[in-house]
Amino acid sequence: MDLSDIVVCSFYTADDYYRDHADRLAKNLSDLGIQGELEEIVKQPGEDWADICRKKIAFLGELCDRNPGRKVFWIDVDCQLLGLPDYVRDSSADLIGFQRGFGAPSTIGYANRTRFWEPCFFGINSTPAGRKFMADAVALEAGAEIKATDDYFFEESWRSNAAAMTFQVIPSAAVVGRADHGVTTFFSFGSSGNVAEFKSKVVQHDQVAGATARKAGRGRKRARRLALRWAKATDKRLTRISGPLAGRLRATADRSGLTHVLTRGAHDAGPSRHRQALVNHLVAAGQRGELEKVRDLSARLSASSIPSAPEVGAQKAAESFAHYALEGTGDVPVTLTWWPRPFPGNFGDWLSPLVVQSTAQRPVKYLAPTAPSTQPHLVAIGSIGRFIRARSIVVGTGISTEDVELSTKASYLSVRGPVTAGLLRRQGGPSVDSLGDPGALVRRVLPVELGATNGRTALVRHFTHANLPITLPEGFDELSVLGSHPDDLAAFVATLATYDAVVTSAMHVMIACHSYGIPCSLIGFNGFEDAVHGSGIKYRDYALGAGLTEPWDPVPVDLDLRRTSWRDLVRTERITDAKLDEIQDALSRGIAEYLTRVG
Repeated sequence: MDLSDIVVCSFYTADDYYRDHADRLAKNLSDLGIQGELEEIVKQPGEDWADICRKKIAFLGELCDRNPGRKVFWIDVDCQLLGLPDYVRDSSADLIGFQRGFGAPSTIGYANRTRFWEPCFFGINSTPAGRKFMADAVALEAGAEIKATDDYFFEESWRSNAAAMTFQVIPSAAVVGRADHGVTTFFSFGSSGNVAEFKSKVVQHDQVAGATARKAGRGRKRARRLALRWAKATDKRLTRISGPLAGRLRATADRSGLTHVLTRGAHDAGPSRHRQALVNHLVAAGQRGELEKVRDLSARLSASSIPSAPEVGAQKAAESFAHYALEGTGDVPVTLTWWPRPFPGNFGDWLSPLVVQSTAQRPVKYLAPTAPSTQPHLVAIGSIGRFIRARSIVVGTGISTEDVELSTKASYLSVRGPVTAGLLRRQGGPSVDSLGDPGALVRRVLPVELGATNGRTALVRHFTHANLPITLPEGFDELSVLGSHPDDLAAFVATLATYDAVVTSAMHVMIACHSYGIPCSLIGFNGFEDAVHGSGIKYRDYALGAGLTEPWDPVPVDLDLRRTSWRDLVRTERITDAKLDEIQDALSRGIAEYLTRVG
């Protein structure tokens, strides 16, 4: 692979956060054999984030001048490359990058965005048109006295030169963590932005001609978008705070509805407002148990066009919601909170309604973890301790970080393990002696006999690792962790049992293996240690709560799984019947308390 005609550049300010990212990016580029030009810049007195961003124009102009025959790529310093695909490396376009907002081709243009390009990663070719684009941006920035970021000057140059330029839009699915459409991922997006804070303080572009006719009725939509942007920016700031203060701030965000704003609403259906509305109605109907309406809305989606992958996922999730809301006896359903996304559902999270329904033999009604509510409800499987409320009945729930504030007024029948129990006690809550993740009950809910295996190993990734470019060794097959309907979960665990071993980065897949006694290994991926939310304490919490004798922390491995010796990493555990009895008893008592409260 010839990378000699490419240089990737960035700059960073002199603080620990950005220096650490710069070191990480420098190693990343070196490992890929790509020349990197990373420069530390000094923030002068009186300069703010917008002023620093503006320096990108002159910096890139200088890099282009120093490299007249090479493609120059900018990358934000807190981002990473997993590689450089041929269509990016060998692009003949004058300009290449992601569309603003990582949009899809169906939304191309200025109807929804006031600027065309996403600034975190883009390439400027050595062509005359590419270099004129850069030179015009440099000249404009040098003479402009307005308060503006680099985005403004790039957009001005783009609008001036676009008619004479070739350009290439990189698929948004090439970004780690976005929907997998068969596109190999190569770009990992950072999260340092201060856009929301400075958006109103710098010069912005208006929508170009042709979009103004569509402005009617968009005022409320724009207000919602700005509110969501502010909420996301606030949430990012919270992620960079640790200690007790972080827990109190997150608890305030949860109680105020900020978290609910960030996690509710659209279900990634696509660009059509009509289809988006159908999907939203579809999911809501499933949560109400209106199965016929779910199927009617699904038919309407399919009648007008081929459903997209997110639409199909929402359809499956809606069917699953409806199943749990309808199955079982008794007039009183059990209200349960669990994390339902990404659709069609994540195996570990959807074990919660499966296990609760099997134990209660009643319909299970969904309550969003983030939705403000004063009604009694169960909280069971998942690292969702921060969403426990005063009216919650807690059975086996855990935490993913100790920077959370647990409700001390809730009723605690059990928690996942001693880490969660200790935090609760230190915060003034009750002492909880019953421990264990209810996901371990899967072998009683879905009995599977272990027998002859197929001589192969199954890889099951955590959903946040879904589109990492992983290379499988000989003898490995990959299974998806996504599923929500009881039939799908049953088929999944039955398939796991046919393999010699399971390698997984999903904790509840590991717990299922420990329940049945299937040999397994828990892994993470080098460079993506932060992809799974939390500080890692949940693994120790689970192992101790389940009565295991050894820790089960993720072992970091290379994306090329052929480089790892799996024989040394695979182990066999089987959770005891006595522990399952303890977990089952706590769950039964939790259901009984719920029925007493609502009875």
